[in-house]
Amino acid sequence: MLFVRHGQTPTTGQVLPGRAAGLHLSDKGREQAESVARRLADLPRVDAIYASPLERARETAAPIGKALRQRVRIEKGLLECDFGAWTGAKLSALMKKPEWSTVQRAPSTFRFPDGESFIDMQSRMANTVDTLRERHRGGVVVCVSHADPIKALIAHAMGTHLDLFQRIVIGTCSVSAVSYLTTGPVVLTVNSSGGSLSDLRPS
Repeated sequence: MLFVRHGQTPTTGQVLPGRAAGLHLSDKGREQAESVARRLADLPRVDAIYASPLERARETAAPIGKALRQRVRIEKGLLECDFGAWTGAKLSALMKKPEWSTVQRAPSTFRFPDGESFIDMQSRMANTVDTLRERHRGGVVVCVSHADPIKALIAHAMGTHLDLFQRIVIGTCSVSAVSYLTTGPVVLTVNSSGGSLSDLRPS
């Protein structure tokens, strides 16, 4: 399973966009999407491509689908976390909230006001991956999603407690890869932003 974060948007690193509609890739984000599409096109095989329904994810997945000559399927389970009342807020303002420390240090205990908890987000991602793995047994699947869901999924695959998932960095249009074996998941790469992906395999 290959997990691609969407490309850069005009508000990346400034605003918590959440699931709000209407946020598109910036020019830089479109360049990133084309670049990651070329990297994925070098893989020996890709059996399916899925993307979060949000525009920035679909716009990132489009050149991947074109490069691989495959249809991109929309998967709601890959959605960004529902940030509830925090959706659209500036990060600079959120960092001043007393709850911000909990988000960073004990996210397993936090639920966004009128939104989703980090535990629910992680469970949703893990269940979605299980469904896609079952659907494409033994196949290579590309999932275009968002930073926090991918971070939580990587932590889950590594057996790392959710309270430590903020230590994982997932940059725009980076690729993270997990191989699911009968003995359990093996994390092959995290936050890869350059170089060949064709030699990714369990050692």
